[in-house]
Amino acid sequence: MMGQLMYLKDVVTLKLEQEKCVGCGICLSVCPRAVLSLTNGKVEVANRDACMECGACARNCPAEALNVRSGVGCAVAVINAMLGRKSSSCCCVVDSEEKSGDPSESSPSAERPSCC
Repeated sequence: MMGQLMYLKDVVTLKLEQEKCVGCGICLSVCPRAVLSLTNGKVEVANRDACMECGACARNCPAEALNVRSGVGCAVAVINAMLGRKSSSCCCVVDSEEKSGDPSESSPSAERPSCC
């Protein structure tokens, strides 16, 4: 069974200005990857590396508390691949639940799906 596809670690452009958040939760309902959570009436980034930079959260935030450079991440690579377009690189890696945690026991090519 394949694990959840994750974006490259620590490279996502998603930014949250929590002081602007009004707690409406619209971003939670439009995010396809459950990147955000609502805690004490404010949104928090719960799973940053799962963000595929589609931009749905930022486009739908009435308070403009979220910002993401859509068009540079996984969403674009996956969509282009599905449309048969050639992509220069793929940003997706598989976060396998079966990994031992020891980096020497897994090869980088075994962790990459053929999504692009």
